[in-house]
Amino acid sequence: MLWQGNQALRRFSTGQVYLKNKLKVALIGQSLFGQEVYSHLCKEGHRVVGVFTVPDKDGKADPLALAAEKNGTPVFKFPRWRVKGKTIKEVAEAYRSVGAELNVLPFCTQFIPMDVIDSPKHGSIIYHPSILPRHRGASAINWTLIMGDKKAGFSVFWADDGLDTGPILLQRSCDVEPNDTVDALYNRFLFPEGIKAMVEAVQLIADGKAARMPQSEAAATYEGIQKKENAEISWDQSAEALHNWIRGHDKVPGAWTEINGQVVTFYGSSLLNSSIPPGEPLEIKGARKPGLVTKSGLVLFGNDGKALMVRNLQFEDGKMIPASQYFSAGETSVVELTAEEVKVAETIKVIWAGILSNVPVIEDSTDFFKSGASSMDVVRLVEEIRQKCGGLQLQNEDVYMATKFEDFIQKVVRKLRGEDQEAELVVDYVSKEVNEMTVKMPYQCFINGQFTDADDGKTYDTINPTDGSTICKVSYASLVDVDKAVAAAKDAFENGEWGRMNARERGILMYRLADLLEENQEELATIEALDSGAVYTLALKTHIGMSVQTFRYFAGWCDKIQGSTIPINQARPNRNLTFTRKEPLGVCAIIIPWNYPLMMLAWKSAACLAAGNTLVLKPAQVTPLTALKFAELSVKAGFPKGVINIIPGSGGIAGQRLSEHPDIRKLGFTGSTLIGKQIMKSCAMSNLKKVSLELGGKSPLIIFSDCELDKAVRMGMGAVFFNKGENCIAAGRLFVEESIHDEFVTRVVEEIKKMKIGDPLDRSTDHGPQNHKAHLEKLLQYCEAGVKEGATLVYGGRQVQRPGFFMEPTVFTDVEDHMYLAKEESFGPIMVISKFQNGDIDGVLQRANNTEYGLASGVFTRDINKAMYVSEKLEAGTVFINTYNKTDVAAPFGGVKQSGFGKDLGEEALNEYLKTKTVTLEY
Repeated sequence: MLWQGNQALRRFSTGQVYLKNKLKVALIGQSLFGQEVYSHLCKEGHRVVGVFTVPDKDGKADPLALAAEKNGTPVFKFPRWRVKGKTIKEVAEAYRSVGAELNVLPFCTQFIPMDVIDSPKHGSIIYHPSILPRHRGASAINWTLIMGDKKAGFSVFWADDGLDTGPILLQRSCDVEPNDTVDALYNRFLFPEGIKAMVEAVQLIADGKAARMPQSEAAATYEGIQKKENAEISWDQSAEALHNWIRGHDKVPGAWTEINGQVVTFYGSSLLNSSIPPGEPLEIKGARKPGLVTKSGLVLFGNDGKALMVRNLQFEDGKMIPASQYFSAGETSVVELTAEEVKVAETIKVIWAGILSNVPVIEDSTDFFKSGASSMDVVRLVEEIRQKCGGLQLQNEDVYMATKFEDFIQKVVRKLRGEDQEAELVVDYVSKEVNEMTVKMPYQCFINGQFTDADDGKTYDTINPTDGSTICKVSYASLVDVDKAVAAAKDAFENGEWGRMNARERGILMYRLADLLEENQEELATIEALDSGAVYTLALKTHIGMSVQTFRYFAGWCDKIQGSTIPINQARPNRNLTFTRKEPLGVCAIIIPWNYPLMMLAWKSAACLAAGNTLVLKPAQVTPLTALKFAELSVKAGFPKGVINIIPGSGGIAGQRLSEHPDIRKLGFTGSTLIGKQIMKSCAMSNLKKVSLELGGKSPLIIFSDCELDKAVRMGMGAVFFNKGENCIAAGRLFVEESIHDEFVTRVVEEIKKMKIGDPLDRSTDHGPQNHKAHLEKLLQYCEAGVKEGATLVYGGRQVQRPGFFMEPTVFTDVEDHMYLAKEESFGPIMVISKFQNGDIDGVLQRANNTEYGLASGVFTRDINKAMYVSEKLEAGTVFINTYNKTDVAAPFGGVKQSGFGKDLGEEALNEYLKTKTVTLEY
C-alpha cells in the first residue's frame, strides 16, 4: 500500500482511490464484533498496523486473529498486559513497534495499561453497549433490559483512567422491543450499527472532527457483572419485572430458579396479555403461585396478578427443552437410524470435529458447549449442516436444546422425518357447533409458522352479520407484529428452506395446499358464511371452489416460469450470449377486501407463492377468519416457517405499515380507489415498491333490444345481486334500450319477489346479509340520495326487519347521467337502470365510458358484429358478451383508469410477482 503522510492514495487490491484522511490503527480486542470492525476499517482504507487479541482457546484462534492473519496484519496474542500493576516490558515494546496513531477497542476483556491507552497521537476509543453514563460496567446490555429501559444504544468514547467515564465521541440509540433479549438487541442493533459507528468514529478522528463531550456524573449508573450465581429469580416482583429479569439474562448467564430440587434456567420470556391458557400446575420454590405448564409454554405469575410465559427450560446437565414438554421430557424414545440417516449422522460428526478441533474423537456423549463451542460456532454448525446435508434447515435453538452429539443426531433425524412438525404448531381455536359440524377457527396472528397473540395483547370482535352477534375476539396486529411478520418473511426468503427449494417442489406444496382446501371446503364455506354473510352454497362453489382451482392452476406454473434467449449485435471477433431470468421479488405484502375473503387471498397469494416469493397478508378487519384457517392448512401442507404470514387488524395501522415497510418489495391491494391512491403514494415514498391495484368499479352493462331477453334478465340480475351485490365487477349501471326497458324492469321485479332472503346457512336462501353494519348503513344512505335526486325507486331500498344486516334487493330507474347513483359505486344489491334511445350505439357507449372507473363491462345482443364493436370501444379491463361474472383462473383479471392496474389470475398475474434480469456473457 502506498502512503503519503496520513493520506492513503490507493488500495491496489481494488484500485479504489481514497480521498479522505486515513490513520494507522492498532486494534485491541476480540470476538466477531472486533473482526467486523477490523474488516470495515481495512475496507475504508485505514491501515491496521497491528492486532492485539487474546491467546487461542482450546487450540482455536479468536475470529479477529483469524481475519488479521489471513490479511497479513501483524497479530499479537498476549494473555495479559501487566503484572502487579506494571506494564510488561516485552508487551509494551511489541505494541510500540507497530507505530499506531490511534487505538481502537471494539470489544476487549483485558485490562489495558494507561501508558498504552495514551501512547498514540490520537489516544484510544472504546465501544460500550449502553447510552453512557447509564449502565457503566461489563453487563450493560443485561442491565438495560433488567431495568426495563425503553431505549437502548451504545457509546463510542475516549478512554481515560476511569471505568467507562471518558468523554463521548458519538452515541446511537434504538427502541427496546417488549420481548427483546440480550441476543435480540445485540443482533438487531448493537452489533450492526456498532460496527458502522466505530468506523465512522475513526474517520471523524482522521478528519479532525471528532467530538469530546464530558459525561454527566449526576446521571451515571454502575452495575456489577452478572454471573450465574447472582442471576437467581426473586419472585416477589411484578410480572413485568420478572420478565425483564429473565430476558435480561437470556442467553448469558441465564436467569434461574429451583424446581423439584433442581436448578432450572429460563429462556424466551414474553409478557402474557391474553387470557391464561389451561395447563398443569408446577410448584416453583419461592414463587407465590404455582406456574402452569401449557401447550405454549410455562406461565409464571407476578405479585401483581399479571402473567408472563417462558418458552424454553434448561436443566443442570445442560439439556434444554420446550417448557411445554416439562412433564413429558423423559418420554421421547430413541429412534433407529436408516442407512441414509446414518450417512447424515456421519457427515454431521465430521462437521462437529471440524468445529471442536480440540476434541480428539467425537463420541455420543460429547457436549458441544462443554467442549468449548461458542454462540458463533452454533451459527457455523447450522450453516454447514445446511450446505452439506441437502439443505436441511436447523434453527440455532435446536443446538441449544440438544447439546450432546447423540441427542443432537436424534433431533436431526426427527426433523428429517418431519416428526416434530405437527407438534410445533399450537392452535388455540374458537369452536362452534354450526351447520351440522364443529367449526374450529384460529383467531391469533400467524407469524413465522406460529399462531400468537398480538404483541400488545389487543383484540377486537369479529361479528356475524346474520344476527349481529360476536363470533370471537381476534388478535389486533400492532406495528411490532407487522415488523415481526416481515422479518420472518424476509428470513424465509433469504435464508430459509423456501429460497433453496426447486420450483417443482414448490408446486408440490401448492398442490398439497389445494387438496387441503378442498378436503376442508365445507368447514371453510361455513366460516365464510358466519364471518362474511356469504350464502353457503355460493361460498362452497365460488368462494372456496375457485380458491382451490386458483392454487391448482398456479401450482402448475411453478416449474414453467422461464426467461428467454435474445440474439444481440455481436462485437466481432467476440461472441455474446444474452438471456433473461425471471426471478422472485422477495417479501410481498397482500391486502385483501371483505367481499370474497378466501378467494381474494387465493387470487393474489397463489401467484405470489408460485413465483417463489414469501408473503405477509392482511385480511380485511371484518373478515379475518378464513385467512387464519388458511394459515393453519398451509402448515399442514408443509410450507416452511415464515413463507406465509397472516396479520389481522386495521388498514390504518397494519396496512399502512406494510405500504411503508422498507423490506417489502411488492404490494398487491384490492379495495377502494381512495385507499389505493394512499397506498400507491406510501409505496412510492418509502422504497418505490412494486404495486398492483384492483380498485373500485362502476361497470356498465348494455342491454340491446335484440338480446335474448330471458337470459338478459337472469344474468342482469346476477350481474347486480350476485354475492349480495358485494362484488367488485358488479354491474353498477345498466343501460337498457328504450323499446324493451319497461318489460325488462317488470321482469326483474317479478324475479326479485321470488328471492328468499334469510340465513346464509339455509340451503334455500338466495340472498344473505350485507357484510357489516356500517356497509348496510352506507347502502341505505345511497338509496336516500337516489330518491332525493329524482330517481325512481321501483323496488326495495329498505333494511329487512329482522336481526342482522339484511337489505332488500333494490331497483332504481330513470337514473340520469348527472346523478349520484349514475357516478358512484354502491357495492350492494342496488340495480341502477338508465334508458337509452333505440339504435343509439355510439351514444350509449359514450355514456358507458363517461366514468373514471374501468374494471368490467358487459353487453347483451344477438348481433355478433355489434357485440364485437361494443367490446372494442368499452374502456374496461374485462368485457362480458351475453354472459356476466364469468371469471376463470386462466383468464387475466384487472382494471384500467381509476379501477387500478396490474392483473390477477392467468399467466399475466405471475409477472406482477417477478422481476426480469438480463444476463450477457462473452465467449
